[in-house]
Amino acid sequence: MNVPAIELRNITKRFGAKVVANKDVCLTANRGEILSILGENGSGKTTLMNMIAGIYYPDEGQILIDGEEVVIASPKDAFDYKIGMIHQHFKLVDVFSAAENVVLGLNEKEPYNLKVATDRVREISEQYGFELDPTKKIYEMSVSEKQTVEIIKVLYRGADILILDEPTAVLTPQETQKLFAVLRRMRDAGKAIIIITHKLHEVLSLSDRVTVLRKGEYAGTVITAETSETELTEMMVGEKVSLNIHRSEPQNLTPRLEVHHINCSNREGVKVLDNVSFVANAGEILGIAGIAGSGQRELLEAIAGLQRLDSGAVLYNNPQTGKMDNLTTKTPLQIRELGVRLSFVPEDRLGMGLVANMDIVDNMMLRSYRRGHSMFLERKKPKELAERIIEELQVVTPGASTPVRRLSGGNVQKVLLGREIAASPTVLMAAYPVRGLDIGASHTVYRLLNEQKEKGVAVIFVGEDLDVLLELCDRILVIGSGHITGLVDARSATKEEIGLLMTKTVTTEDGGEQNG
Repeated sequence: MNVPAIELRNITKRFGAKVVANKDVCLTANRGEILSILGENGSGKTTLMNMIAGIYYPDEGQILIDGEEVVIASPKDAFDYKIGMIHQHFKLVDVFSAAENVVLGLNEKEPYNLKVATDRVREISEQYGFELDPTKKIYEMSVSEKQTVEIIKVLYRGADILILDEPTAVLTPQETQKLFAVLRRMRDAGKAIIIITHKLHEVLSLSDRVTVLRKGEYAGTVITAETSETELTEMMVGEKVSLNIHRSEPQNLTPRLEVHHINCSNREGVKVLDNVSFVANAGEILGIAGIAGSGQRELLEAIAGLQRLDSGAVLYNNPQTGKMDNLTTKTPLQIRELGVRLSFVPEDRLGMGLVANMDIVDNMMLRSYRRGHSMFLERKKPKELAERIIEELQVVTPGASTPVRRLSGGNVQKVLLGREIAASPTVLMAAYPVRGLDIGASHTVYRLLNEQKEKGVAVIFVGEDLDVLLELCDRILVIGSGHITGLVDARSATKEEIGLLMTKTVTTEDGGEQNG
């Protein structure tokens, strides 16, 4: 028998006069079940969960816990009702141990006892099957261990309603399977678990029921065993969407970018790239896979001239001159003036890619204003480009003069990628271009990348979803701890094979390229 742990009735949340994030949303999460929340970007998933967690307060509607109406006005109220939310971005103190982070901020009446806390963390870990050393410092941990600390933190406080926001975004397939096993054990122990995720295959393999939101409104709830990816997508989007990623056969492959034995250290002197070599061909999509922080970002920045190398070379086969240009001796601007369009969609969209307070037109002009000699900047072409990108990529915005900071994360991503592709690159590097994008927008991006490949562009795609890498790319380069641990054919490789390479720390002598 289903026993509701938490019920939302006609929840509405507005931001200002115009933005309605949630409208009359109803939702029930039962004890002993895993409920997935699905929806496109801006459909109000995280806003809704933030109201359960006490971060926002609803303008209308009721929240019921165990059938009783409650008021959740702060995260403390949420904890009092045994609700715990695990956010995408961890809130941990690096120099503290796991146990110290777990008890940090607890207002216990008795004096703080680290031994008791350590024993309790160990007990919780054993109860649910977590692999965690309570005495280990956060800075020594992998991403999955940090996530484990966050989950144990809410369990320690007695949470039996858990909300996880995109919990698998930074995990390998093997770590994801371990997390799912733990979540199933927690469900079997009677806890109510709510998961926000974009990954439909994960929804189908893990959850018991799925609630879909569309444009801030409730679109329906289905039993997972009785649904399919296609049906869920149609519920999210409101129309039929093809879920197959088109991948054309590479034509006229020509080496465009050659990376030779590059080494790179960060500011602390720690090596982040170790003897990395590979070739990116014009007319193919080369995928890069690896656990977050394995050197993917530094690699792309090194190619773009934004990261100083300790040694090695990045050579560009210039299609205009037919000569090889060494990019490591040039500034980012000189690289662009060579005709090398190293279009870079960074992980930090507003920190590195766009200026938040400027509107979409001005952000288009950032790429082209150096060409003008007039004291007055010419706005007509950037405005036309902005309007074309808004139309083609279906950017949700009141207009091209809207400040970028007012757009949702997914729409910011579309503006950034649209601007980069409009620069007609010969090498297009895209780091996590679909991070945070919904199904429809993601497939638009995949189509754009394929179009670039078919135009003879060398596309380098850094992604975190291995299913997408395997369907979209021609070859996949795997990075582990700054080393290349393998190069595989995306048409024949498996997720498990790539997952193992992602956690492998030793590279073969020739960079593991014998697999490619």
